[in-house]
Amino acid sequence: MKSLFDDLSVQISRLTTRSYSTSFSLGIYFLHDRLRDPIYSIYGFVRVADEIVDSFEGYDQEYLLSKFKADAYEAIERGISSNPVLNSFQKVVHDYAIDLNLIERFLKSMEMDLQKVDYDDEKYQEYILGSAEVVGLMCLHVFTEGDKAMFRELKPFAMKLGAAFQKVNFLRDLKEDYHILGRTYFPGIDMQNFSAGAKKEIEKEIEEDFKVALQGIKKLPVSSKGGVYLAYVYYQSLFNKIKKLPPKRVLLGRIRINNGKKFGLMINSLVECKMKVI
Repeated sequence: MKSLFDDLSVQISRLTTRSYSTSFSLGIYFLHDRLRDPIYSIYGFVRVADEIVDSFEGYDQEYLLSKFKADAYEAIERGISSNPVLNSFQKVVHDYAIDLNLIERFLKSMEMDLQKVDYDDEKYQEYILGSAEVVGLMCLHVFTEGDKAMFRELKPFAMKLGAAFQKVNFLRDLKEDYHILGRTYFPGIDMQNFSAGAKKEIEKEIEEDFKVALQGIKKLPVSSKGGVYLAYVYYQSLFNKIKKLPPKRVLLGRIRINNGKKFGLMINSLVECKMKVI
């Protein structure tokens, strides 16, 4: 009978993903079907933690994150949780031997979001590692399906892809992060005087991350390459749109890719994969 609850747990993680990210949901859809539910489960875990620190204002966020963390480790230790998102996540941790250090680093970055951190280069790199690069590595555990040699080979590329996605998110969400949440992740940047030169420096860093990441995507197994490449294409398109905007416009509100554009990108990326361009 527990199988019914396990199925429900995955369904809730899947619904969580689809509710919060159409881009990642479409990317996951183009993974091999045996890989979809594990990635939904990872995203569900990451999303809930992120929501605690980003949108649970007015509640005791520190307590809620601490309890979520304790419940996550208990779920992994016992192999079960009454929390459906944690129940589906713990199964992925066990099935794909996900390193607990990756989970610890991720949760540490979430704890940083509850503090007023003055981000210098060291803390910035620490946050990127915990909030994005290790999430890429959790997913890579699933994509490589126990092939340790492949995991080691693709590890640096997966980290660069996670970093690129996160930095694009930082640019996309500048207004909300700065004006609403009071956060400034980019070190040495004065948001009161966000200049074209400062924006250009950030963009150069992201471009290099994307360039390295693409090399790794090309080496992924067929079972995951199409889905990961589609997510890459979406973020590259969003990044290109942001690059064309002046700094003041980026600070005015969140930048998005409309659904029509996303559909066109999806078709193009699938054709490229079929024709083995990627």
